[in-house]
Amino acid sequence: MPAAVNEPPVHQFRAHCSWSGSTAGGYRGYDRTYRGGAPPAEAELALSSDPAFLGDPALLNPEQLVVLAAASCQLLSFLAVAARARIDVRDYRDDATATLSEANRPVRLDEIVLRPRITLAAGPTEERVRHLVEVAHRECFIANSLATPVRVEPLIAFAEPA
Repeated sequence: MPAAVNEPPVHQFRAHCSWSGSTAGGYRGYDRTYRGGAPPAEAELALSSDPAFLGDPALLNPEQLVVLAAASCQLLSFLAVAARARIDVRDYRDDATATLSEANRPVRLDEIVLRPRITLAAGPTEERVRHLVEVAHRECFIANSLATPVRVEPLIAFAEPA
């Protein structure tokens, strides 16, 4: 059924995950490796739990995926905001982190910190770019969806003219 006139669209996202094996050997005895994907994307990932929870450190884990989703959404939101403002972004690299303390109940990610290093063509002031980073953060769908606080600590640089 189509949306009524003037109603904003509603988007739906799908994901799947699957595991097979046996937990008969107890908590320490089962393989934490599983597969996950999100149609219509064809790529499927081999995933695991974090090594702290007996997972494979060579595979991505759910906590890393949440951090990656937050960092990716901030990147895409900032590029959109900057493009609309006619600001020339040349490079964007984020080394995001999250903390999880098992002392907190229920156990959860305590905070996600995004640390984008943004390089732009000369023109805008650093203050203007920082404002656009904040606008992008307010527009980020993932940050708006999380109960975990997401903090953005940008490092801004300007490319030398060619």
